[in-house]
Amino acid sequence: MINLFKVKAKQKEIAENANGKAPVKKQTAGELRLHKDISELNLPKTCSITFPNGKDDLMNFEVTTRPDEGYYCGGTFVFTFQVSSIYPHEAPKVKCRTKVYHPNIDLEGNVCLNILREDWKPVLNINTIIYGLFHLFTQPNYEDPLNHDAAAVLRDNPRMFESNVRRAMAGGYVGNTFFPRCM
Repeated sequence: MINLFKVKAKQKEIAENANGKAPVKKQTAGELRLHKDISELNLPKTCSITFPNGKDDLMNFEVTTRPDEGYYCGGTFVFTFQVSSIYPHEAPKVKCRTKVYHPNIDLEGNVCLNILREDWKPVLNINTIIYGLFHLFTQPNYEDPLNHDAAAVLRDNPRMFESNVRRAMAGGYVGNTFFPRCM
């Protein structure tokens, strides 16, 4: 009778010693789905994606958006994505690395986007999130804010809000908070 455990162990040993290379790491279901999502990306012309840790680390990447309309026209905003191994059953963790005066992004970079929270469903994908982020810059929402001060100004005085956004993007103070230049 063949001992299957010995056969498996021998196969593993052969794989490990093949040309001195490490065995190929098996991809998780989350990695496979993310690979599919990335290969099917249809980004707006104002968005780009980069992999700072190289293409071998698909689970951590950055998306840069440069709105071409609205209050944030001309700005450059960088978001980090951390995708868990159980994606798409859990939404990616998305943070804005660019400090921005925005009702839906707080000063620590947390993003208020419903599809990243209570409205996340496994049928959604990375492309959907990127379009959602893009939409936050073309149509900020004062009704569901993380930055309550910015939301109140947008709601009550849109002209003042636009002035504050321009000042922040140019590299200046809004109230007591300094914003680095992002134009």
